[in-house]
Amino acid sequence: MKTQLVRFVLVASLATLPGLLQAQPSAHYVPGVEGIKAATLPPPGVYFRDYNYFYTADQLNDASGNKNGPADLDAFTCANLPRVLWITDTKFLGGFIGLDGFLPLVYQQLSANTPGGPFSGNRFGVGDLFAEGTLSWHLRQFDFAVGSGVDMPTGDSPTSPGPSARPGLGYWTFMQTAGATWYIDREKTWAVSALNRLEFNTGQRDTKITYGDAYTLEWGVSKTVAKVVDLGAVGYYQQQFTGDSNGQPLNRVAAVGPEVNVAFPNQMLFVSLRYDYEFMAESRAQGHTFTLTLTKRF
Repeated sequence: MKTQLVRFVLVASLATLPGLLQAQPSAHYVPGVEGIKAATLPPPGVYFRDYNYFYTADQLNDASGNKNGPADLDAFTCANLPRVLWITDTKFLGGFIGLDGFLPLVYQQLSANTPGGPFSGNRFGVGDLFAEGTLSWHLRQFDFAVGSGVDMPTGDSPTSPGPSARPGLGYWTFMQTAGATWYIDREKTWAVSALNRLEFNTGQRDTKITYGDAYTLEWGVSKTVAKVVDLGAVGYYQQQFTGDSNGQPLNRVAAVGPEVNVAFPNQMLFVSLRYDYEFMAESRAQGHTFTLTLTKRF
């Protein structure tokens, strides 16, 4: 049982993190929060997961993916996301019903020379509340998961268009999630995962702008070594598929990087560290993502 739990919890979860870098608000979900086996949820139980997310960028790209010369950028985001995850013993359509939620704490520092003029600011505060329901299945060589959640505009949000360091977005987002993990070998030491998200946004409360709906893919390829360590490559791709109501161009970003996960079975503690390098960005910032995640089962 303990070995099985290590395999599931070492990296497993569906989650979302409110949009942090508001040089170009487009999606509540910030890619890079999940990686290896992102589409695998743990077995029934109660879990506490603490995400520590860091993002830094010094480049703002235009719609062609080139650095926008006059739009200099210096951005840093640090967020702590304490999340409670409850996977019940109750099944629906053969899958375990789960519930989770969190309220993030966010610090942002942002300065930019944009076509609308220079901006500089920093802010620490509470972000947008998120709640989600999930279903998860565990087959012989596959894990599947789906989820439906909502981001609520509880955080301090922008009052005018343009860059902002405020931790909230000021609009509701309804997110649908589906993904799968394939264990290539019978021992389940090799895994390939893909997690897909669709976000549908309402209008921002103060600016009345409706930002475009977004699609996000997070993927990972991993190998289990020494039974309690996973090593792998991860990446993400995010893009708007509908336009902003204020006519801004669609944005997208792609990243790749390494991940390592370590389990401490006696303590029921699981640690993951991930780095994503953004090698492509259009109409948005291009930078670096670091995520340290601690998971404890109770």
